[in-house]
Amino acid sequence: MESKKIPVMIKLMTWIHDDGEEEKSSTQHIGTLRRAKHADILTYEEDFEGYAIRNLITIKPDSANIKRSGAIGMHQSFRHESITENMYQHPHGSLHMETKTERLFHEIGTNSGVLEIVYTVKLNGLNERNHQLRVEYEEEADAK
Repeated sequence: MESKKIPVMIKLMTWIHDDGEEEKSSTQHIGTLRRAKHADILTYEEDFEGYAIRNLITIKPDSANIKRSGAIGMHQSFRHESITENMYQHPHGSLHMETKTERLFHEIGTNSGVLEIVYTVKLNGLNERNHQLRVEYEEEADAK
């Protein structure tokens, strides 16, 4: 039996700290939430230079996965105090990504939740950059 898809407002906030510099971004998307037995699954689409990108975020108690497909391809896994690797594919080429998850926190509400991940990324083996991702999702009818 497939779980019910709940329309949600998804807010993504990212911070990147690199050599004393900080980059911040925030986006909002309307998507869907499916509650599985051991995971929250968020899906939404975004636009990248006129091309659609499909996003799937799977959140479990001890891990999270972000899968992007379309103009950008990526399958990034986060597991507390673990290093994971993947290829980041975009229209201008591919990059090897090494991700080390420092902290992962997930709080679940009735039809809402918050995911926070603190991690470092190395692209093509170059210097590490510190990242923080916060994903807030709330049933669209109640979204602010």
